[in-house]
Amino acid sequence: MSSLPPLRALQVFETVGHYGSISRAAQHLGISVGAVSQHMKLLEGALHATLTVKEGQRIRLSAVGERLHARCKVAFEELRAATAEVERTKASVSLYVSSLPSILAKWLAPLMYDWNRNRTRVDIYWDTNLDNTSDREGVDFRISYGEGSGILENRAELFRDCVVPACPPAFIDGASTVVRPQVLADYPLIAIESKPKFDEPPSWADWFEDCGHEPEEAVSISLRCSSSSVAVQAAIDGQGIVLAQYSMIAADLKSGRLIIPFQHAVELSSPYFVSWPHNALSKPQCQDFQRWIIARGREQQRAIQEVLAQNRDYLSRA
Repeated sequence: MSSLPPLRALQVFETVGHYGSISRAAQHLGISVGAVSQHMKLLEGALHATLTVKEGQRIRLSAVGERLHARCKVAFEELRAATAEVERTKASVSLYVSSLPSILAKWLAPLMYDWNRNRTRVDIYWDTNLDNTSDREGVDFRISYGEGSGILENRAELFRDCVVPACPPAFIDGASTVVRPQVLADYPLIAIESKPKFDEPPSWADWFEDCGHEPEEAVSISLRCSSSSVAVQAAIDGQGIVLAQYSMIAADLKSGRLIIPFQHAVELSSPYFVSWPHNALSKPQCQDFQRWIIARGREQQRAIQEVLAQNRDYLSRA
């Protein structure tokens, strides 16, 4: 067939298939039962196929109808999503931020609650995207990792994180800290192994090697997670000691949910960046957010530098 059937008839059919009822479809669409029936006849005529079978007071889709409905459902969901995206971009006070999931959940989101609370209401849309880039239509800002990440026109470095061991208070046999890093190898260790194709954070083996005190045997990992936020939560729940990015556990350290049992940090190979398209800063809320997030990134970098400085003090005494 060279042309599509009428779009309205396809929409009516998709609704009828969803509800399994002409009358309920009519109610949902805000049209009469007769209008629904007319659209269904029009579609069947255009396709030269029977799409529904009557069973008492209800109808069900025929085999052909089920196959068509499965495709229509996907297509209309895409159309609804596209329409919602256009509406978001039209909103005069909106902000669309795309980010790697864990850095959004554990670092950015808690900070943004305060940012939005202290301003005229901004409609925020958070998009967690594992691809480390974002070409989504309407994105105002993208938080990504690595020198080669991102495809948006402009960007600024936020911070270069480091990893430290973390566990709940008193997890280490009732003590809060240990005197030798090898001791940690005797406890359940939680590792983060990223699935996307960009640099993983330093491993436990890297951490022990950087300490200069490698365990006598190979490091045994009791739990492996592809998500940093899931790994951190597992540590909070008492499942083991996690080697976590400092930025992602700062709030948990402050609240006392986690402590650092041995003060040694290993810096990540690359920084986090914020990037934005050329037209993003035409919106006042985006100008404000850009200044704000770069300032928060600098604050985070200062906190990380303090942790790394404690490393240098330890190594000078060792």
